Amino acid sequence: MKILVLGCKGQLGRCLNDQLLNTVYDVVYTSRDQINIVDFVATKNQILAYSPDVVINATAYTAVDKAEDDQEMANIINHLAVENIAAICDELDCWLVHVSTDYVFDGMSKFSYREDDHTNPQGVYGVTKLNGELAVKSFCSKYIIIRTSWVFSEYGNNFLKTMLRLSAEHDELRVVSDQIGCPTYAQDIANAIVRVIPVLMAGHASGTYHYAGSKPCSWAGFAEAIFTEAVALKFMARCPKVTMITSDEFPTRAKRPTNSMLDSSLFEKAFGGGLSDWQYGVRSAMFALNAKSQ
Repeated sequence: MKILVLGCKGQLGRCLNDQLLNTVYDVVYTSRDQINIVDFVATKNQILAYSPDVVINATAYTAVDKAEDDQEMANIINHLAVENIAAICDELDCWLVHVSTDYVFDGMSKFSYREDDHTNPQGVYGVTKLNGELAVKSFCSKYIIIRTSWVFSEYGNNFLKTMLRLSAEHDELRVVSDQIGCPTYAQDIANAIVRVIPVLMAGHASGTYHYAGSKPCSWAGFAEAIFTEAVALKFMARCPKVTMITSDEFPTRAKRPTNSMLDSSLFEKAFGGGLSDWQYGVRSAMFALNAKSQ
């Protein structure tokens, strides 16, 4: 069975490489250098030439604040290019695994979001990701959409690596405490996708699922957990002070959801394997970062 991974140099793409390394699948990894998804015609010709059984779309425009001023490109990458990929997959009669986000919700709920809850994105990034989801549903007959949140790993730019960098420069960090979400280790997402593949090939129905960390926390709580683990692993000598602030004290170009908690019970029931233990993921990411620094 042939799997095509789009976006292999991104955070999730690199984790997919790690998780698919020892499988029996014939995996083709492509970055923007091989398949530039904004070139719709070339993308179609290249995917048709590969003729995969499964396409994993790990590409996305993820610069949430920048998207507010770069709406055209965010829409092309997160929506129109996804529509093109979905139509190609439908033509090939192959499965499309598409990764989406908690930003499709407005964050006003008091409860964890379920897959069938009302979507109401508050910024350009969320709007374009939701439109990408709708395009997948409209143009592809065999698909799985996986919404996740607060993704981190040893790769790319993410909250964990930012906190570690800032802790080396400051004794005190001001971190937002009134936004709640479920941190998710990208290696766990990649592993979850690997678990999904054989179930899809066995004739599973298309659908949308949430896959995120099993324990919610605030950004400030996440930062404190990162620093505590870093000290325990002797990654740093001492924890910087975390001062909790409100979102109003840390204004951003794009509005962030106050509640990003995702209920992942449907995914666990359908595919098994447990959810992302982000605290263990923090430890694993630090071990990986330490190994790379040796």
